[in-house]
Amino acid sequence: MKRLVMKFGGTSLAAGENFRLVANLVSNYVNQGFKVVVVVSALKGVTDRLIEASEHAKTGDLEAIYRFKREITEEHLEAARKSIRDPNIRGEVSDALRRTLDELEKVLTGIAYVGELTPKSRDYVLSFGEKLSTRIAWGTLRDAGLNAQYFTGGSAGIVTDSNFGEAKPLMNVTKHQVKSRIEPLLEEGVVPVITGYIAATPEGVTTTLGRGGSDYTATIIGAALGVDEVWIWTSVDGLMTSDPKIVPDAKVIPEVSFQEATEMAVFGAKVMHPRALEPAMEENIPVRIRSIFNPESPGTLIVKEQKIKPIDVVKAITLVKDVALVNVSGAGMIGAPGTAAKVFDVLGKKNINILMISQSVSEANISFIINRGSLEKAVNALEIALLGRGLIREVTAEDDICVVAVVGAGMRGTPGVASRVFSAVARRGINIRMIAQGSSELNISFVVKEADGEEAVRAIHEEFRLGEN
Repeated sequence: MKRLVMKFGGTSLAAGENFRLVANLVSNYVNQGFKVVVVVSALKGVTDRLIEASEHAKTGDLEAIYRFKREITEEHLEAARKSIRDPNIRGEVSDALRRTLDELEKVLTGIAYVGELTPKSRDYVLSFGEKLSTRIAWGTLRDAGLNAQYFTGGSAGIVTDSNFGEAKPLMNVTKHQVKSRIEPLLEEGVVPVITGYIAATPEGVTTTLGRGGSDYTATIIGAALGVDEVWIWTSVDGLMTSDPKIVPDAKVIPEVSFQEATEMAVFGAKVMHPRALEPAMEENIPVRIRSIFNPESPGTLIVKEQKIKPIDVVKAITLVKDVALVNVSGAGMIGAPGTAAKVFDVLGKKNINILMISQSVSEANISFIINRGSLEKAVNALEIALLGRGLIREVTAEDDICVVAVVGAGMRGTPGVASRVFSAVARRGINIRMIAQGSSELNISFVVKEADGEEAVRAIHEEFRLGEN
């Protein structure tokens, strides 16, 4: 019998009525004989508001804490009222929500009195979003007649290190614990309902899995149980050939490889965080992206190996905005070992992430792309550390640029792909500022002026006829 992990994201749970959609979907598959584990994210926007509330608490703003508690209590109780018809189950869920919110208020008040927000206490505050939404999902599934059981990620068996905010799962012990705690319930016909994003250290201290954490929870549990597929239910039909707001005829991509999905995620496509794909990739468990609002659509399947058709040379084009280009140049760099290391060491010490790098064979300059918000800090740091030492002559920057990334496993070993990409862009009169391509040949990335970005995407989408079925 097929076993599935189904993860429901915050965008698909934006309104209380959507919990009924979740319950109906899960019931439909359970009634067909599927064994299902449900993973739930916080309601849309709640995690950001918890971050804000914890910052208010740090400054001792008790009034902001009480106001936040009133607002978030009403939102979640209203979602439970809309979702759960049985008054007994609704009462049980409402009581659990109130207890959880009272605990949150105590934690925030404690932070306010101490005047300190540690990574550990911040993780504890952030864990409440999932605890609240998952309680509502648990009640709604029971209301739909399913035998559902509530777990936090920690109580389900996910064990991590104590790197709060970006905790890493200890997979050997996690696999053992998840299997021993969850598998027997599946065999008994129970539907485990598990909080996404949250885990615990071996000592039981609450941790969070960082960006894309709920997807990560789903793939960790899927890997531990050896399920047939992990389904990520969202508000979109699957991965698209491009952003439909830029390219109106963009299509859903039926199938991509894990490598392609990782490339697309890194370059800003609305897909799973690369870390979340790792457990499924290692255990060769397919991941499917589906829409909660269009469950008839099969969505996009992400698989390990993929048969590449000749027409599938390019799969997707993504556009990355809010970036800046930095160029470091100087004759002193030529033949001087370790120049690039010095440049990147300066940026690393300032916690500035580099998205893309290009260096000419002359070694006279290095160009790289960073987030636009880090530009001033990066330029200042490089000038202070490296100018005037005879190594580099100048540091220049451009902040009116964007990155276009062309992704597809079929580009590997196919002659003329780069030529087609750049010819399509040139025909629209667009100048390319910088190019980078890894030896994997899965991705060609290039930089253009921000005003030309969308037109460049449309030109390539048209060149490779991605809008056609």
